[in-house]
Amino acid sequence: MVETNPPSIASAPPAGAVHPPGATATRVVHPPTEQLNQLQFCIHSNPSLLETVLLAFQHYIVVLGTIVMISSIVVPQMGGSHGDKARVIQTFLFMSGINTLLQTFIGTRLPTVMRASFAYLIPVTSIIKDFSFRTFEDERQRFVHTMRAIQGALIVSSFVNIIIGYSKAWGNFSKFFSPIVIVPTVCLVGLGLFEQGFPQVAKCVEIGLPMLILLVFAQQKLANCILSTFLQQYMKHVSERSFFLFERFALLACIAIIWAFAAILTVGGAYNNVSEKTKQHCRTDRSYLLSSAPWIKIPYPFQWGAPIFVASHVFGMMGAALVALFESTGAHYGTSRLAGATPPPAHVLSRSIGLQGIGMLIEGIFGAVAGSTASVENIGLLGMTRVGSRRVVQISTGFMIFFSIFGKFGALFASIPLPIFAAIYCILFGLVASTGVSFFQFANNNSLRNIYVIGVSLFLGISIPQYFREFTASAGHGPAQTNAGWFNDILNTIFSSAPTISILVGTFLDNTLDVINSTADRGLSWWIPFQNRKGDVRTEEFYSYPIRVRALLPSSCLNVINSMILDTPEAFFNLYTTQACILLSFLFVGARNEKKKKKTDKENDFTDQSEIMHFLFFSDLDLYFLPLSSSIF
Repeated sequence: MVETNPPSIASAPPAGAVHPPGATATRVVHPPTEQLNQLQFCIHSNPSLLETVLLAFQHYIVVLGTIVMISSIVVPQMGGSHGDKARVIQTFLFMSGINTLLQTFIGTRLPTVMRASFAYLIPVTSIIKDFSFRTFEDERQRFVHTMRAIQGALIVSSFVNIIIGYSKAWGNFSKFFSPIVIVPTVCLVGLGLFEQGFPQVAKCVEIGLPMLILLVFAQQKLANCILSTFLQQYMKHVSERSFFLFERFALLACIAIIWAFAAILTVGGAYNNVSEKTKQHCRTDRSYLLSSAPWIKIPYPFQWGAPIFVASHVFGMMGAALVALFESTGAHYGTSRLAGATPPPAHVLSRSIGLQGIGMLIEGIFGAVAGSTASVENIGLLGMTRVGSRRVVQISTGFMIFFSIFGKFGALFASIPLPIFAAIYCILFGLVASTGVSFFQFANNNSLRNIYVIGVSLFLGISIPQYFREFTASAGHGPAQTNAGWFNDILNTIFSSAPTISILVGTFLDNTLDVINSTADRGLSWWIPFQNRKGDVRTEEFYSYPIRVRALLPSSCLNVINSMILDTPEAFFNLYTTQACILLSFLFVGARNEKKKKKTDKENDFTDQSEIMHFLFFSDLDLYFLPLSSSIF
């Protein structure tokens, strides 16, 4: 549904107003608009088939950069080879496609791409350090054991998001939000990733900076004016639509140009006498992905072996799961704005977080290095192309899954130098940050109270994570340094996340400072209807399940699931109380026994723990499905 916004209103100034020299007697007022005026396609409207496929391919290229970045950071530290790195990238792509497809169909229903999160780097690094002090036959064995430990931590910590989401806990917490909380949160979803922008561009300025300049130039009207002047002299039949297409697909054109330029520099010997680190970032033949990737390789469950469950690893990964929850929440609000939808209500946020936990569980089973979160760069791409179509993102999952199976073809695009991706992120992250500012129009932006809450949330959201990052870079560990490594990982992960700090600080201040007298200033009269399932007539249109999905599930099944999980969270809580107690007991015993272990642990120790966790989780499935099946049939 495309909403027509009212035009700008010209009104007379108040009596006695003094106009600045040269100003007219009228002023232009821009009233708040729930949808962006310049969106060409909203969530339900779709471009032509060819444009849809090309836009979907752009989404695949954009998400590929972050996946390659995370894999390039983690896999070498784990002791993996170039072939292992290629397989990790394939697994990441495969899981991104699956999780994105799930979210767009039965999750938020927003055009949000799911990809690996940087929040998991801290606990993953701790797991890597834990295994680096142990003796293995070769680096390959160390890589496999580390990967299996990461798998176990992901599998157990995924239940944090599953429980928080499907118990409605997160939906109830989101009812404390207001536009004043959303402004700094969405802003820092983009600004919090500034280290992946120009600092990465500067690692190879000769290709990163031209990419940044060319992309900015291609997105401006100046480029269209020059192009139109040139083409009108030689091609009289060029239509205005051609310029819209050039602006929409400028990203692909810029990547092709700069990638070819980087290849010319590589072949021409421009990097023959530079450091190895510079070659790694600048040359187009230094990723070794194309030569090491298999032609056809389908990711499958437990491809690295049986998962290893260690208590300290699990607790550390739980902190990252919480951070991914906060990041995805801010990203969903930004996506709704750039896709022309209303803000997601509480029940949509709950089911999306629960489904994100299920996706994290599947990632642990398939052997991904990190859990997933909403892709900020792909949200920015919605604003750059002005296309918020859900179908475009759904088709992009086909590219992710295809290139994850046919490794050689996927490795070709994964060989694009990372500074090119970083230049793209400089634009896309900025678009997401500015989207957060647009939520301020629904509150009183002249209220000093609102200015105070937003300002403090923004500053602390930037300053605290920056301190934690600088401390870690200089000392080799985070500021939280106790005898419990898992506790350190939780604190360092949470306080290194800008959106997490912003939501916590903003929600606290917004709900404690002069709450009674600031209801109107906070914009709650506009905001509250969107928090409820039936508060706005458009909520059902944007966020309801597809008709085909409803047809696949019997109505009795939907009623049982709704009564067990959504309507009565007490039933959900009671169901997992026993399991949670057993889990905590196991983790306590594991932490106590961990001190007694020697550096050379035997394989059967890990096998015993795997069997315990298998019994813990899979033996309880019948407790859930037996009452469910009896109610259905």
